[in-house]
Amino acid sequence: MGALTHESLVEYLLEEAYEVAETIETAGGDADLKSELGDVLLQVVLHARLAEERGAFDLDDVARGLAAKMIRRNPHVFRPDGALQDSFPATVEEIVLTWDAVKKAEKPERGHVFEGVPAALPALARAQKLLDRAERAGLPAAAGAPAVGLPATEEQLGELLFGIVAAARAQGLDAERALRGAARRFQDHNTASHNTAS
Repeated sequence: MGALTHESLVEYLLEEAYEVAETIETAGGDADLKSELGDVLLQVVLHARLAEERGAFDLDDVARGLAAKMIRRNPHVFRPDGALQDSFPATVEEIVLTWDAVKKAEKPERGHVFEGVPAALPALARAQKLLDRAERAGLPAAAGAPAVGLPATEEQLGELLFGIVAAARAQGLDAERALRGAARRFQDHNTASHNTAS
């Protein structure tokens, strides 16, 4: 293996994160989950060590930054000094609204609701994230998209999606690339509408 760099470690960080997801989704058990979380933490440690070597920041800085962010973005849970509040919000919706409001205040330079959605996300995850952001901002859902009858369970939905990918492949179409394009067009259309309205 060559010299470690942030760039060379990216694939391992993503791989380890997917392994955590797989362990959770397949009920892999606490021992496996503990091990997989340790592998993700190792990636964080390696990235922090590389940053420390070039004098940028170290693992303590990462931890302090995380603690400060959690306190700042969760005023419904923490007091400014980090102590717990006496009472918490009643609903998850209230927590999400507070989190969103604090994030928006922290990043006023973000000109649009879609800013900060990573372009490198897999197409399905990115499409879901864009639709979630659009809904929270009161933007229309996938306008012009054909109405699709959905199955009742996630298992059936998975089979349907798998079937679509198989049929696309048989036709020489790339389902991932196709969905990336649709997500990009959705984002571009809603960004243009937002800019025209503002």
